[in-house]
Amino acid sequence: MTGATIKKNLRTGRSLWADSAGLGVPVRPLKEAISVDVAIVGAGISGAFMAHELSRDHTVAVLDRRPPLTGSTVASTALLQWEIDLPLTALAEKIGPAKAKRAYLRSRSAVEALKRIVADERIVCGLKDKATLYLAGDEYGHRALEAEAAARAAIGLESDYVGPAGLGERFGIDRTGAIVSQGSASADPARLAAGLLRRAQKAGATVYSRVEVMEAASDPDGVTLLTDAGHAVRARAVVFCCGYEFPKGVPTPGAKVISTWALASKPRQRCPAWLRDTLVWEASDPYLYFRMGGDGRLIVGGEDEADPDAHADQAKLKRKCETIVRKLHALLPGVGFEVDYRWAGAFGESATGLPSIAPVPDMDHAWAVMGFGGNGITYSVIASQVVSTALRGGADPDADLYRP
Repeated sequence: MTGATIKKNLRTGRSLWADSAGLGVPVRPLKEAISVDVAIVGAGISGAFMAHELSRDHTVAVLDRRPPLTGSTVASTALLQWEIDLPLTALAEKIGPAKAKRAYLRSRSAVEALKRIVADERIVCGLKDKATLYLAGDEYGHRALEAEAAARAAIGLESDYVGPAGLGERFGIDRTGAIVSQGSASADPARLAAGLLRRAQKAGATVYSRVEVMEAASDPDGVTLLTDAGHAVRARAVVFCCGYEFPKGVPTPGAKVISTWALASKPRQRCPAWLRDTLVWEASDPYLYFRMGGDGRLIVGGEDEADPDAHADQAKLKRKCETIVRKLHALLPGVGFEVDYRWAGAFGESATGLPSIAPVPDMDHAWAVMGFGGNGITYSVIASQVVSTALRGGADPDADLYRP
């Protein structure tokens, strides 16, 4: 497989997270051929969770053609939700009720696993428990959301339907209905990824940057990666955690790359008290989503577009961000929003809202994870669980959900 990753510019503008403190991750150049148990291609949030898990009992090398955390990770708005891009009821129509139930419950458990990892490893990343408010919109109206809340409650997920009167009284929002759910979170994605990589390094992992994988070849005993450093990396297994730079030769049925836009306000903006503890998103296409940061910033995004390169357009960045702020003020007229950061990025989306976490076809000992949609951090946790279980000789009970 030549040219193992397709190069893309993953973001435009300046992200809030790029200026976070505590992002230092020690790296080294690849100065000689090495041999490890597992090579991980990608030093973003997916590679960080993978390295953190696998370094517990494997020798691990993380390779990235960029410095760590400088790809799509800092384009995230880090709404750490267990809610999947497709509602439970819609997912059930696509893959069947039993699989949809498993997918939602696994997503819920992944958010809890993430919280445990952050607590156990004492990673300082501003992690905070949050409720979510899912507003009726032009894609799913109040009747659909009422049915969705009932379907979630029936499988044990903490979701309640709120009608227009309750929505106005509790949140000051004029919509026909919404779902309030418990158990999600928010965090600084860059500090989270940096903390995970440093913990992996403490366990023995090494991060090599800037090192680009030019070619990968498998044989019965493992995989050889040829790099632009002129030195080979030999591994018993390789995991491509390349964000939205799809590995060549890896089919992703129904997957596509989407552009999205986001902004962050200056600190200490005027906003309702409930917003400090709530992630907000809407059942519309394109949809608006927003949350507060720990310093009183508002972080807001949306206006997704089915064009993999649209995010690179600087003029469009300005227009899209103006639209997002206008929509925010229409929904919450009293909120303050003085723009401090604005950025755009690309992300992979699948037809079902579920990611691809699977062996690379026709390439032994190789895995690829992709198509994470709006749940990149949650799915990164699941990917680390599914792949690590397989590499340890086990079988994850939900692995079939994530095979394309």
